[in-house]
Amino acid sequence: MTEAKGLSKPVKMKNDLAAFLGATELPRTEITKRLWDYIKANGLQTRTENGKPENAGKFIVADAKLLPIFKNTKSKSKSGKLTDLTGMEQGQTIHMMQMAAVVGANVE
Repeated sequence: MTEAKGLSKPVKMKNDLAAFLGATELPRTEITKRLWDYIKANGLQTRTENGKPENAGKFIVADAKLLPIFKNTKSKSKSGKLTDLTGMEQGQTIHMMQMAAVVGANVE
């Protein structure tokens, strides 16, 4: 059997994400898929920044379960853009393109 590499290689998750997903290690692709499944199942997308959930759009609304995961995020991208969600509050939104930063901040 070949060892999984890159995005399909299981990574250890930090406590909040591990508790949310009910696992300690998953590949990044599976982590992202499960987060999106939850977001879609709970109608947590909106077309406007900090808008009301309307189950469509490019912004993700932080509910009580997603908030601790989002709040773990403080990272710089390769281009130097800072994603700092540590002061986020329930009901606020992140752009869907920030999901990679969220996943990255919640794995070891």
